Amino acid sequence: MKIGMGINYAGDFSETINNLLEFEKAGLDRVAVPEAYSYDAVSQLGYIAAKSTTLELATGILPLFTRTPTNIAMTAAGLDYISGGRAVLGIGASGPQVIEGFHGVKYDAPLGRAREYADICRKVWRRERLEYDGKYYKLPLTKEDGGTGLGKPLKLINHPVRERIPMALAAIGPKNVALAAEKFEEWQPIFFHPDHVDAAFGEPLKAGKAKREAELGELQISVTTALLISDDETAKDNARALVAHQVALYVGGMGARGKNFYNDLAVRYGYVDEAKEIQDLYLDGKKDEAANAVPDDLVRQISLIGSADEVRDRVQAFEAGGVTMALATPMAADHAANVEQIRLLKGMIA
Repeated sequence: MKIGMGINYAGDFSETINNLLEFEKAGLDRVAVPEAYSYDAVSQLGYIAAKSTTLELATGILPLFTRTPTNIAMTAAGLDYISGGRAVLGIGASGPQVIEGFHGVKYDAPLGRAREYADICRKVWRRERLEYDGKYYKLPLTKEDGGTGLGKPLKLINHPVRERIPMALAAIGPKNVALAAEKFEEWQPIFFHPDHVDAAFGEPLKAGKAKREAELGELQISVTTALLISDDETAKDNARALVAHQVALYVGGMGARGKNFYNDLAVRYGYVDEAKEIQDLYLDGKKDEAANAVPDDLVRQISLIGSADEVRDRVQAFEAGGVTMALATPMAADHAANVEQIRLLKGMIA
């Protein structure tokens, strides 16, 4: 299992990157930069590429609808070029609140579009002439499909560093998980509970892997988690409380009743009554009460918070669940202590 870390949207970026290099020296394998509706991720990763030497550079994630498939492919190839082959292209559907609200683009068919993105990106990186007759994307765009009829099947001018840049799909819904297992090098679930992988994801993973091409290799699993190795009970309680608030935000507030993918995930984990209570409280404006309703067991299972022995046990559980990359957010008191957290975690990995 490798160790990665996401960086925040806010703060002094130069200072953040200078600090990031100390994490690299401590054994950090990957940095992931989110996008959502803040600064774009790619310009930041380009800066990090110039400052770092070994870190994998992951978009975490680029929303599908904000760029055409060829634009995303060009962008990933460019990042891979300037970093010497360290790019990881993480993509996902985001949601209608962001896509339609911030970008003004219709949010439709995220599953089908993700499949076509994967196909088109790989054609671009192989420098094939782009001829693609998909349901959602036509290359070139013909007159019959609404174009001028003047489009030509072009290919990327430059020769990419790699003709297969690793692609990761953020997914928790069954159909999206199956697609990740079929078409992507890496799957990125949120709130990963290693003890309930089979119950929550077993069937879609099996279905996707049955269609997986051998050249993709084994499916890699990248999970986001909180990290605090400590014997200080107060510090651990505070860290778990922050995780509980994050779970409450997603399970309770990311979507309406009856249409919340994160709430559905909690139900598949077996927290049926708890998921309903969290959502009811959160949507009623009782955010602290919603966080208090998050089961302590869930918080402990999805995070790396505890004594050295406790965290080592969770690391082993993550590895047993198939996790190959832990995107760990260290939650110590200051930068030096956070660097030490990454060093300690690195030492626990076989």
